[in-house]
Amino acid sequence: MKALTSKIAVVTGGNSGIGYATAKKLSENGAKVIITGRRKEAVENAAAELGVDWALADQASLSDINRLVAEVSENFGKVDILLINAGITKFSLIEHTSEGLFDEMMDVNFKGAYFTLSKFIPILNDHASVVFLSSTSATISPQSASVYAAGKAAINALVKIAALELAPRKIRVNAVSPGPVATEIMRKIGLDSQLEEQLIGSIPLSRLGKPDEVADMISFLSGNNAAFITGSNFLVDGGQSV
Repeated sequence: MKALTSKIAVVTGGNSGIGYATAKKLSENGAKVIITGRRKEAVENAAAELGVDWALADQASLSDINRLVAEVSENFGKVDILLINAGITKFSLIEHTSEGLFDEMMDVNFKGAYFTLSKFIPILNDHASVVFLSSTSATISPQSASVYAAGKAAINALVKIAALELAPRKIRVNAVSPGPVATEIMRKIGLDSQLEEQLIGSIPLSRLGKPDEVADMISFLSGNNAAFITGSNFLVDGGQSV
C-alpha cells in the first residue's frame, strides 16, 4: 500500500511550480488531492494533467476561502494534508513601496495563508499535517523584497504558534523554505541569464533548486514518517541561508 493511501490532501496554488510538483507527488503516493487556483483555465488544465480534483479559489479572498472549505467538506469530508502554498512575489525598495503593493502581497502571502489555516482547522482530521510554503527570503534579507520577506517571516512565527495550539489534536504544523527554484514565478519576476548567474552565485551548491526537490520534503512531512516533527522550518536552499 502507498504511504498516503486514503489521505485527503488540499494544495493551494497547485496549478504550477512547487504546488503542482507537490500535488503530483502526493497523488503518486496514494493521496486524494484537490488543488486550488484563482485562474479557472490554469487550475482546470493542471488538474486534468495530474489526474486530481480542483477548486477555484483566490487565497486573498476570505469569501473564497470559506467557500473552498465548505466545498471540500461537502465533497471529500475531513482533510489529512493541507499545503498552504499559494503566493505572489513582487519587488520594490521600501522607499517606493505603495500601500496597494503592500496590501496585494500581504493579502495573499500572509492574511490569506493565515485564514486558510484558520478556516480549515475545523475540518482537519486529528493527526493531520499542515505545511506552509515559506521562503529563505525570511532568513537572508534580500533587498527590494521587504514585503515578501516580512510576510514569510510572519508565516514562520505563525507555524510555531499553530503547532502549539493544534498539538492536543496531534495535528502537526511545519514550514518548508525553498531558496531559488526554477519555476514559473521566476519567469514572472523576469529571470534572465544575469539574474540567474547572480542567484546561483549565492548558492553553495551552485544551481537553482527543482520543484520536485521541495515537493519531496513536503511529501515527507505529510506522512507518518514525520509523525514526531512539528513547529519546524525546513530550508531547501542548496546552502544559500548558510
